[in-house]
Amino acid sequence: MVDNRSIESRSALMSRIGPKNTAPEVIVRRLLHRLGYRFRLHRKDLPGTPDIALSGRKVAIQVHGCFWHAHGCKIGQPPKSRPEYWLPKLAANRARDAAKSAELLALGWRPITVWQCETRDLQNLEHRLSCELSESS
Repeated sequence: MVDNRSIESRSALMSRIGPKNTAPEVIVRRLLHRLGYRFRLHRKDLPGTPDIALSGRKVAIQVHGCFWHAHGCKIGQPPKSRPEYWLPKLAANRARDAAKSAELLALGWRPITVWQCETRDLQNLEHRLSCELSESS
């Protein structure tokens, strides 16, 4: 599949995708707040700057975009164009995620990853987060 945009146009489009306050992250934050949890956002003093940190429970939640972190689901498939660029980039993202999770574990924090595709089914996500967070109390 050939990209239907010029390199400059694609670059401009991709540069507008921010690392904070993404739609899936906001969905998870609203859900946690509704469940009664209080948290801090983007703690720079923790490895990987977790999207959501529940300090009292020592739980760090990363909300990953399926594409950018190569989840493997339907929306997390690598592009067919320019695999020589995308495959190493996505592999490096996965390696960095694993390293940051290991650093969090070493500091006594429990990392939880929520995938973008999981935010489509709020009932299942609510159940999963409730179970995972009740374990850490």
